[in-house]
Amino acid sequence: MPIRWPGVLMACVLALPVFAQQGADNSAVDHLRLEQRFSSVETLIERSSGARQIESSGVTEARDKREKAREIYRQARAAYDSGQFARASQLLPQASMQMFEAVRLAAPEQITAPRARSDFEARLESVNSLHAAYRRVAAEKNGVSDAAQTSRDIERRISEARRLADEGHVDAGRAELDRAYLITKAAVSSLRGGDTLVRALEFGSKEEEYRYEIDRNDTHQMLIKVLLDGKPETSQSRGFIDRAEQLRRQAEGAAARNDHLGAIQLLEQSTRELVRAIRGAGVYIPG
Repeated sequence: MPIRWPGVLMACVLALPVFAQQGADNSAVDHLRLEQRFSSVETLIERSSGARQIESSGVTEARDKREKAREIYRQARAAYDSGQFARASQLLPQASMQMFEAVRLAAPEQITAPRARSDFEARLESVNSLHAAYRRVAAEKNGVSDAAQTSRDIERRISEARRLADEGHVDAGRAELDRAYLITKAAVSSLRGGDTLVRALEFGSKEEEYRYEIDRNDTHQMLIKVLLDGKPETSQSRGFIDRAEQLRRQAEGAAARNDHLGAIQLLEQSTRELVRAIRGAGVYIPG
């Protein structure tokens, strides 16, 4: 039986506390509404369409989540019975969120597959747009070393992602697209690192430029983590990464002292170390 998602979503919304903030005392709790909340959460866990979907799905993780929701619900009821009304009001939304996660895990393929494919296509569009921007900027900056090599690597990863998705492996295709996205984003940002193009961005202040460099550094950090995930790490790459982390900490310290110019210079050095690590992992990007 398919999930009636609006009903499940509404039940989860109803299970959220609107009558007390965490840490509130018992006097702040509306007992009548709390009783109504118990009824809503119990229905969600035991008698909703989502509960029936979990029972018929055979997904162990979904059933485990439902049992966790039941346990939290029992704790909430025990707290209520002992007069700990604020405690009960805090536990109920936890129970509902566990149940909502259980329903998600038990979702039938006819619900999850179109959503996954839609997410894949949206990501593909983002990667293609960013790749076009990379090619445009590289063309504007004559003499960029091996820009074509980077572009070919991006195109190869996009093609592989499409192949995986077309064969029904949408999650694997999306993972490959995410790698392509990070490579492209890092390549675009590296094209302008440390040269006159950064000045053309006309930052309003050194603090604003510092935040931009933080984003660049974060992108390169994410990329190296993705590229090295599950792979042996060489002493050389570890050295580049350690140096990058040290420079990042120094940059953050400089920014805390309002020395944003010094922080920018340190971040640019940090990002260059990450570029070296990325190249060592077999992916060429400018920088």
